[in-house]
Amino acid sequence: MFARTFKQDTPLLIPAAARRGTGAVRPKRPNPIPSTPTAAEIDPAPWAHVARRLVLTPLGFGPVGDHDLGDITASLDGLTVRPGDRVHALLMGGRHRDFHVAIAEPSGPVKIGAETTVAIQGAAQPPRTTGKDDRISYDAIGGLACELARIREMVELPLTHPEVFERLGMQPPKGVLLCGPPGCGKTLLARAVAEETTATFIHVSGPEILQKHYGESEARLREIFDDAARRAPSIIFFDEIDSLAPPRDQGGGEAEKRVVAQLLTLMDGLKSRGEVVVMAATNRPNSLDPALRRPGRFDREIHIAMPNAASRREILEIQARGMPLADDVDLDHLAEVTHGFTGADMQSLCREAALAALRRQIPPDLRAAPVIPRETVMALDVSGGDFREALTQVRPSGMREVAVERPNVAWTDVGGLSAIKAALKEAITWPLSHPHLFAEVGLRPSRGLLLYGPPGNGKTLVARALASQSGLNFISIKGPELLSKYVGESERGVRDLFARARQVAPCIVFLDEVDALAPRRGGDTDSGVTDRVVSQLLTELDGVETLKDVWVIAATNRRDMIDPALLRPGRLDQSLEAANPDHEGRAAVLDVHLRHKPVGGDVDALALAQRTEGMSAAEVRAVCDRAAMNAVRRAFAAAAPGADQIETPDIGWNDFEASLTETKI
Repeated sequence: MFARTFKQDTPLLIPAAARRGTGAVRPKRPNPIPSTPTAAEIDPAPWAHVARRLVLTPLGFGPVGDHDLGDITASLDGLTVRPGDRVHALLMGGRHRDFHVAIAEPSGPVKIGAETTVAIQGAAQPPRTTGKDDRISYDAIGGLACELARIREMVELPLTHPEVFERLGMQPPKGVLLCGPPGCGKTLLARAVAEETTATFIHVSGPEILQKHYGESEARLREIFDDAARRAPSIIFFDEIDSLAPPRDQGGGEAEKRVVAQLLTLMDGLKSRGEVVVMAATNRPNSLDPALRRPGRFDREIHIAMPNAASRREILEIQARGMPLADDVDLDHLAEVTHGFTGADMQSLCREAALAALRRQIPPDLRAAPVIPRETVMALDVSGGDFREALTQVRPSGMREVAVERPNVAWTDVGGLSAIKAALKEAITWPLSHPHLFAEVGLRPSRGLLLYGPPGNGKTLVARALASQSGLNFISIKGPELLSKYVGESERGVRDLFARARQVAPCIVFLDEVDALAPRRGGDTDSGVTDRVVSQLLTELDGVETLKDVWVIAATNRRDMIDPALLRPGRLDQSLEAANPDHEGRAAVLDVHLRHKPVGGDVDALALAQRTEGMSAAEVRAVCDRAAMNAVRRAFAAAAPGADQIETPDIGWNDFEASLTETKI
């Protein structure tokens, strides 16, 4: 099909495919052209008058609002059309829509200009060509260039160039299994293949195969493969195939086992499939029957991993393609701070940023109005602040089960502990920001730290500050919460914990009160559950499957109770003691806790640090709080009975003297 445009006396012949995917217009003649005409056969069009009125009928699904008329007119500006043509317009937000030219005044070819009145007539009708409007092309997929190339090599090449495999004397691959965490783009890849390939695409949802009557499920499977063979070349896509073909040796009913056996036979039985390729997607590949995963059935397994920073940058570019971004939006920075986000999470982030922009720029009373002025709509933009607000609302989908509220604790709120702060920076910040430096010197970064010392010296506080200031995904586990009375559940909890940490890496796993989770083995003579948990924890920390961009920080005040195998290099590499602070440390703690208190001029912080010798950081804080409470008591005693307002008192040295007397070391 060719599209003809008219511009004075110069004919222009443009293939319709050349206009696809742009904001240009694709007018079509009502009847197909039987053969491609030459330039000599095309009569020059007369001078096209400027159209006074143009009536368009929308094609595809979904309504077309009055607010779209301005975008339609701007997109079609300068194009010459006539009744019966099909045009392609770019709408607001990067949307594309096809229209049928129903009426054009005056008669004959007319040119669309700024003075043309465009009107929409009738409800949207499905186009006669594709049958759907939400087309997904390969350029709508970001961060999956390698996976997309492997799928095209396996799916498209055998269907388009079978002679290549005939020359090599081999059968082309017949099956591909897409596996990966939810939201990483498995189904999106299949949809793109369905749109871009010329083969027949048959989508099958796993649960819809299962029927309640005997033999109906197997018959439904046979019908699908027979239909694909009749319409070959074709592609069958099984979504969530783990629900259709679970392992046959792990229980289940006889009906499920017969369905699995039927699927195995259809995929690689006595009867050849011909030009039928089977694609499947699952986020639980280990829940599939092993017979499905051998060559001849699913020849290739493509694991779609979590996107890295570069992939997240590509996804952001695609998702924000139709958004009016302000100048302060830094997509590179957003890609760096969205650790552990999948493609679906990035889409949700852009959606939340757009909603934040809407709340910021359109007041509630205007949102409730029947019509929002077009000038207000066109003035909308999405700023960097909107994305920062969205980051507080959107968390990685893999963290939702273990997500913790990030405390608002800065490094300046932690008094003393300078050695522990420096060690955390060396162990986590340096390897993450300069990985090439560690690779060049052949140094494996530390993967674990143990914080130990008397209670009340800031071990957990340091972890809270790390969670707040690092920007990494943070999983906090209290030691006993992984222990279960059921056999195998505790070890499974440890495995799931580290599997999730790998999924949302870079990630910090904080094990508080680790002595309850990993005590010395051999002491549990009852059930042996803690011994098995310790063994599982040791394997996860330094086993065959290495931890990449996952750091483990453990805290305890009973270092002698921890199993020695956990403390060797390679697991918890460094043991850092959070001892009672010295004079300088107590002065730093006092500076933190007196920073926002109304301290009188007679209070000497250095002398107070000298008086609190031998105290822990928590006891120093208690001295400050008791002194403040003493000042409040004085203010209440000095106030008149029944007074509504009480003057804020200064905390004097006498208040601290009384507090030191009350505090016991």
